[in-house]
Amino acid sequence: MNAIGLVELSSIAAGMQSADMMLKTSSIDLILSRTICSGKYMVLIGGDVASVQAAIAVVIEDLDEAIIDTFVLPNVHPDIFPALSGTNSPPELEALGILESFSVASLIEGADEACKAADVQLIEIRLAMALGGKAFCTLTGDVAAVTSAIATGANKIGEKGMLVNRVVIPNARPELLNEMV
Repeated sequence: MNAIGLVELSSIAAGMQSADMMLKTSSIDLILSRTICSGKYMVLIGGDVASVQAAIAVVIEDLDEAIIDTFVLPNVHPDIFPALSGTNSPPELEALGILESFSVASLIEGADEACKAADVQLIEIRLAMALGGKAFCTLTGDVAAVTSAIATGANKIGEKGMLVNRVVIPNARPELLNEMV
């Protein structure tokens, strides 16, 4: 699996339908399919780039009115999966960067870009559960790397008009890490 794709929908019924459509369209793996806050639904898939693109395209074509956001990410950064599952725990907290988005899809895209832009470690990605439909990620590294990564990720999220906020905290207190993981 060298690509992931995500569809975020405004309808739970359309979300379930989209998962079925994608599985019938392409040889992909269903990574995550679930309801998220504010009555939305997300479907995260993986596979080779062409299969993921084909699966996402079929949903865009048939369920466009229910789509909030989508993406296809080839060569996804290796920190993304552990951060999604909450298993990325850095040995120590240096500077802390936070990206916050109105959509799950744009946040994952921003986190991927941020991690590819600088030598940082992604700590966590939280996806719209008990967040009013928003999503955020946290990352750490030295101040310069975190500043660069957050700027890159914020620009990616901002391209879709989904950026809520971005923050860099130099020399973050270690107690903050306990609150995140």
